Amino acid sequence: MNKAYLLIGGNLGAVKTNLQRARSEISRRIGRVLAASSLYQTAAWGLEDQPDFLNQVLIIQSERSAADMLTIMLQIEQDLGRVRKIKNGPRLIDIDLLFYNDQIINSTAPDLKVPHPLLHTRNFTLYPLAELSPELVHPVLKKTIDALLKECPDSLQVTRLAQDE
Repeated sequence: MNKAYLLIGGNLGAVKTNLQRARSEISRRIGRVLAASSLYQTAAWGLEDQPDFLNQVLIIQSERSAADMLTIMLQIEQDLGRVRKIKNGPRLIDIDLLFYNDQIINSTAPDLKVPHPLLHTRNFTLYPLAELSPELVHPVLKKTIDALLKECPDSLQVTRLAQDE
């Protein structure tokens, strides 16, 4: 069995509903959701003139390979209405593979980079990761998620939402 960390997020449409649908599809098509972080709200990263994002980290247990997961994640995004137009632009749903076991993957077919190459530079990824697995060690940087969060250069504010928000 494989253990993977996924980041789901979005900032268009009924975002909470989209995230719930993504969780359901991930559970149905990829594997069992072992844990889900709280929802976190943050201003857009990269292309800033757009609505705030909601993000959540999921821990998944799956028999699938990382490449299979990526293919299915892209299909789920498409099935939920994602259209890729602008890099870092607004989106109904986004699903990223952050970690896959403790593996380091640099593949071009498909274009798969694990750990996610920018996760240590983004508060919106590190906050929910730290909630679930603060002692998880990044296999490339050899630092815990807590340490990466403390060193993160990202200045965007991240707000943990209450369960009923």
